[in-house]
Amino acid sequence: MGHVDVGGVGFELPDGRVLLDDVTLRVGDGAKVALVGANGSGKTTLTRIIAGDLKPHSGSISRSGGLGVMRQFVGSVRDSSTVRDLLLSVAPEAIRTAAAKLDQAELAMIEADDEKTQLRYAQAVADWGEVGGYDAEVLWDVCTTAALGIPFDRCRWREVKTLSGGEQKRLVLEALLRGPDEVLMLDEPDNYLDVPGKRWLEEQLRATDKTVLYISHDRELLANTATRIVTVELGAAGNTVWTHGGGFRTYHEARQHRFERFEELRKRWDEEHAKLRAQMLMYKQKAAYNSDMASRYRAAQTRLRKFEEAGPPQAIPREQKVSMRLTGGRTGKRAVVCTSLELTGLMKPFDLEVWYGERVAVLGSNGSGKSHFLRLLANGGSDPDVEHRPVGDVQIAPVAHSGNAKLGARVRPGWFAQTHEHPELVGRTLLEILHRGDEHREGMGRELASRKLDRYELAHAAEQTFDSLSGGQQARFQILMLELSGATLLLLDEPTDNLDVESAEALEEGLDSFDGTVLAVTHDRWFARGFDRYLVFGADGSVYESNEPVWDEGRVERAR
Repeated sequence: MGHVDVGGVGFELPDGRVLLDDVTLRVGDGAKVALVGANGSGKTTLTRIIAGDLKPHSGSISRSGGLGVMRQFVGSVRDSSTVRDLLLSVAPEAIRTAAAKLDQAELAMIEADDEKTQLRYAQAVADWGEVGGYDAEVLWDVCTTAALGIPFDRCRWREVKTLSGGEQKRLVLEALLRGPDEVLMLDEPDNYLDVPGKRWLEEQLRATDKTVLYISHDRELLANTATRIVTVELGAAGNTVWTHGGGFRTYHEARQHRFERFEELRKRWDEEHAKLRAQMLMYKQKAAYNSDMASRYRAAQTRLRKFEEAGPPQAIPREQKVSMRLTGGRTGKRAVVCTSLELTGLMKPFDLEVWYGERVAVLGSNGSGKSHFLRLLANGGSDPDVEHRPVGDVQIAPVAHSGNAKLGARVRPGWFAQTHEHPELVGRTLLEILHRGDEHREGMGRELASRKLDRYELAHAAEQTFDSLSGGQQARFQILMLELSGATLLLLDEPTDNLDVESAEALEEGLDSFDGTVLAVTHDRWFARGFDRYLVFGADGSVYESNEPVWDEGRVERAR
């Protein structure tokens, strides 16, 4: 059974700031260890250090068993890579190397069919079989059948970007959980998964003998699977970790008791410090006119100096505070009206009316068309007027449909992209984006921009480019852009996926005070409880309303 040992790891950012300081933890013996903490605190950086993608500036990493890694990008792949490429990316290194040589040999055979090339191809085929390539293809067939409902031979060359985020996640999780690696490191494995998928993941984590370290903000997943909780805590001199030896159900109580203990220790330290200082000053005053007191004065100085050199007890870690001020504005009574709307190739025609001020959660399995529906509304509907143009510079792909989707008077849609796909923001720093503005949003000075970023706990990342931020930081910045945009209809596609618990709660508070209409695609069971209505995309292709959340709709039956 594999293990991971992290000993005294430190890591500095390119600007010299210490991100991680003396991080020590152990994951082993089949444990299911959850890594939690504020967005941007260094969780993903720590997993990249463990995986060998980054080198620590101090400390050491040791591990045994093979290491299978699910990186954060899985679920948001939008390049030209294929299903085979995705499965190879989480395969053992020997198989990845043999596959690359086989691909090169096949290309060479196309260009030249001489004896040397044929021998090279024959050797590549033999190497592929020797490292277990054909066994891997059998495994991948099981994985694609389970995750996508089709065999590997039929989808091996299919582009990954044609899969939903949940299908990408499920496919990689199937490969890792069924694969040979004894240690798995999963960066937010529940993101993009629908609720049946999350329940499946919970069952798999409980059942597997593998050692698992994973990052997650889903409280139910944490409560049902984690045997230990490792928290990355914010510190002025670098972030550290604290390990709670129990599960998530006792985590908050243990953390509160820990903070109370820190407060008590600091209070006692301050009292002792004040006592020693007062004693030193008393002997100093007496020694000024009584030489017999000089030795006592020197002893008091020594005691005070040693006490101060030892330093105060550990400070209480800084808690993240995010404040979202979503404003909106008054619109027509009917914010969204859909008449015989059919998403081409996805769902059957349906009618819908959403009134001003309502909160509507859009539920259903992955691949059912929920994100397509939001994108259609984000583009202003079927035949948008000028006032219905989406806020911001983002270009939203059109959605094939029949029937009609129309937005009401003064409804200006603001879209939160599930994949954080904003090419117009790539390469630009947060300060630059806020300073320049756009056609819907005025620019602002550096000081005001910094204050806005500080409310979203992004001030320290002001000079970073949008694409260099963590998933949670990108999500918070997207919400800040919506706050500044003047949108009166918020279209949120899985907004809590990358948000830590504190930020998700801040979003819920912001939506409570938002003067407008909200439609949100979500698989977050906590988040969904705050909505008024539920629009469900059913397994039979129908779209219907429910007064309560419906989480058990299966995959839509259609040719794939």
